[in-house]
Amino acid sequence: MSIVLRAVVLVTLTLLGNCQLSDPEQRSGWEGFVVLVPSSSLQTEVRYFSSDNFVGEVIDGYQAPVIYLTREAYKALRSVLVEAETLGFGIKVFDAYRPQQAVDHFVRWAEDLPDIRMKSQYYPEVEKQNLFRDGYIASRSGHSRGSTLDLTLFELETGKELDMGTAFDFFDKSSWSESEAVTVQQQDNRTLLRTLMTRHGFRPLKEEWWHFTLESEPYPETYFNFPVR
Repeated sequence: MSIVLRAVVLVTLTLLGNCQLSDPEQRSGWEGFVVLVPSSSLQTEVRYFSSDNFVGEVIDGYQAPVIYLTREAYKALRSVLVEAETLGFGIKVFDAYRPQQAVDHFVRWAEDLPDIRMKSQYYPEVEKQNLFRDGYIASRSGHSRGSTLDLTLFELETGKELDMGTAFDFFDKSSWSESEAVTVQQQDNRTLLRTLMTRHGFRPLKEEWWHFTLESEPYPETYFNFPVR
């Protein structure tokens, strides 16, 4: 092995070591799923285990501020993280596996039209009665299959999130991946995230710059309902 190749291998192994993989049997309790363990380059912010989300309360099925993900999706995400680190970025994950009971909670909330306490922050230009029609709320979610993530990038040096033009879970066409309603720099930041994710096997959702699904997801027809705890 050449000196140059040996150096590349050592750097890669070091970067991999910064992103921790939990023991899936001990930490998630569900076969095939792992828990993302935060590190200096991998952050988590579980909005659905808080009131800082479009519903305005802790969501059913989220019993702890942790992120579950299928092993296959985790392995692909780890490859994304290795490349992101070489560019000076880390990854912040807002959500991955989402129990069906959480999706059911979203549906009940969407049907409760008078409850608009979070409208100004999360859907100021969308009428609540149109959330189903416009595709923001549905009775099924790819998240419940365990291989879909909502995430963004942050600067390793400062810890600051890249400016993507809108916040996570902002219901508006400006959140579309290739929206021209945001600045050129914000478009470039979205493109960087999309490029990193697609290069390592994830498929983007055009309506949400933060949303990606593993192309070769292991449970394409299964919608799980075990809690996050």
